Amino acid sequence: MGTADAIGKPPKLNDLYDPSSRKHLLQDTFPKKEALQKALDTLEKVFIRYNVVVFRPDIVVDCNQIFARDLGFVIDDIWVRANIIPHRAAELQGLKTLYQLIPEEKQLIFPESVHVEGGDVMVHNDYVFVGICTQDNYSDLLTARTNKAAVIALKNAFPHKKVVSFELIKSNTIPEKNALHLDCCFQPVGTSYAITCPEGFADPEEYRWLVDFFGHEHIFEVTALEMSQMMCNVVSLRPDVVVSDSSFTRLNNWLRLHDIVVEEVNFREIAKQGGLFRCVTMPLTRIV
Repeated sequence: MGTADAIGKPPKLNDLYDPSSRKHLLQDTFPKKEALQKALDTLEKVFIRYNVVVFRPDIVVDCNQIFARDLGFVIDDIWVRANIIPHRAAELQGLKTLYQLIPEEKQLIFPESVHVEGGDVMVHNDYVFVGICTQDNYSDLLTARTNKAAVIALKNAFPHKKVVSFELIKSNTIPEKNALHLDCCFQPVGTSYAITCPEGFADPEEYRWLVDFFGHEHIFEVTALEMSQMMCNVVSLRPDVVVSDSSFTRLNNWLRLHDIVVEEVNFREIAKQGGLFRCVTMPLTRIV
C-alpha cells in the first residue's frame, strides 16, 4: 500500500503528469500531505480488519509514493516489475525491501521497450485485460503508460492466459477525457459483475466486446465525470467485499443490491491526483 510520508512540497505545474493533478494545482485545491496520509491510514485499518498483511514501501524522500499499483503486478505466482514513465522512476527505489522478499525466480522484468504500468493490467480468471495507447502522438502523451509491446510481452510470458487489449482515451489536460489506466474506466467486481465507463474506451467495438463478455445486465456504467472522480477504481478484498469511496452513493447502493458488502472510506483527497483504491494497492499474492 502506498504512502505519503515523504511526499515533499507541493509540485510545480510542469512536474505533474496527469490532468487531475494539474486541475487541482491550478485551482489551488491540491491535496496536502496530512490529508493524503490520513486517508491511506484509514484504508490500511480496513485491510487489517480483514486480516490482510499490509506492507508499505521504503521511504524515498520528496517522492510521491501513493500509487503503488503501477509499480508491479502479479500473474499466477509471478511478480512483474513495471516499466513506468521516467517521471516516476524514483518510486521504484521504494521497492528494495520487496525485491528481497520475492524469490528471484518469481520476478519478471520486461525490456525497456515494453512500457507497462500496473493500473493497465487486470487479471480476471483465465484472462488478462490490458489498457493500451497506440496513438501517433504517444510520446507526447504523459498519460500514455502502456504500449502494444506490453501486450506481446504478456502473451509470450503467459501463453496459457487469454490477453485482451483495449485502446483507452488519453488527454494530458482534461480529466473527463482521459482514462489514465484501464482500472480508471473498468473493473470486475464480485464473481460476474463489472464497473465500466464507455467514454473511457477509444474503440466502441472493443467496449462492446467487454459488455458482451460480462453481459449488459451485470454491468454498472459510470459517466465520464464519474470516471474522472475515479468511480471505477474501487478495490476488492474478497469477491463479496469491496472498498469504495463514501461519496459514491449510486455505485455503493448498486453493489449492495448485488449482495456485495461495501466498506466506505473517504478518499476524495487521494482522487485529486487521478487515482483511488486500486491505484494505491499492489496485491502480492493471488489466490485462485
